[in-house]
Amino acid sequence: MKFSAWPSPDRPTDEVLDLARKTDSLGYFGFWFADHYMPNTGSEEIEPGDIHEVWGLLPAVAAVTETIRVGPLVAPTSVHHPAVLANRAVTLDHVSHGRMVLGLGAGWQINEHRAYGIELEPPKERVDRFEEAIQIIRSLLDEDRTTFAGSYYTITDAPSDPSPVQDRLPIVVGTAGPRMCRITARHAQEWNSWGTPEVAAEKLQVFETACEKVGVDPASKHKSVQALFVLTTDQARIDEALEGPRGALTIAGSDEHVIDAIGQYAGLGFDEVIIPDFTLGESAADRTAAYERLMADILPQIG
Repeated sequence: MKFSAWPSPDRPTDEVLDLARKTDSLGYFGFWFADHYMPNTGSEEIEPGDIHEVWGLLPAVAAVTETIRVGPLVAPTSVHHPAVLANRAVTLDHVSHGRMVLGLGAGWQINEHRAYGIELEPPKERVDRFEEAIQIIRSLLDEDRTTFAGSYYTITDAPSDPSPVQDRLPIVVGTAGPRMCRITARHAQEWNSWGTPEVAAEKLQVFETACEKVGVDPASKHKSVQALFVLTTDQARIDEALEGPRGALTIAGSDEHVIDAIGQYAGLGFDEVIIPDFTLGESAADRTAAYERLMADILPQIG
């Protein structure tokens, strides 16, 4: 089992870089960052709040680290042209000396699309666009030249220079929908989802079924999952964390409870657990201390 860090995109950039250095030195596997432009409200409403842009920050993360994988979780193809994503990913693979992972999704955040005048298409059309985009990106990453004629994109003899440092730069897709899972099984190397072990088990079944339908061995895909971790023995804090809509995304309790939950992920066949810093403390020092304690006291006990 591998473990990765995910700072909130509203953290000051110096804190993000300090955390990148720290988690790299502690032996974490990956360092993820969201690809958004504003806080999510679930509607067209806009709320103020600092959100740092992933493609401006990831090169700095790559430059100050040595071993940890880096990537967006995830870049929406509703926002970014596939050629732009592929070229960014290759350059970051060179900056990081082969540690780049390209996270992709179809796009979903309503307010940022509305505010910036980016069309958020109906679900079918959005997935249609994504299916074309991921094929183009995979080809641009793998082939010397790419030609593609689709309903959304036309790519004509497009060069791919330089090639990635990695033999095959991995694509990870964050999704739980059956059709998106089938696309992921065909064209990506990794799959990602949210949820407690109980919720993640249901989503994993959808992904494994999708793999089987397209003739792919689910075991051949790297599988990652994230949840909100609340490290406490205070029952009131536990109850508060588990109440409301984020309860299905939250693991709250003692070290022993967290160890058991992560062990369940391992038993399900997940390869990587991503730990956001969103619930790890109010200050940068608290959040860093939580990542240190996780790596020293909790994660080594996972079977």
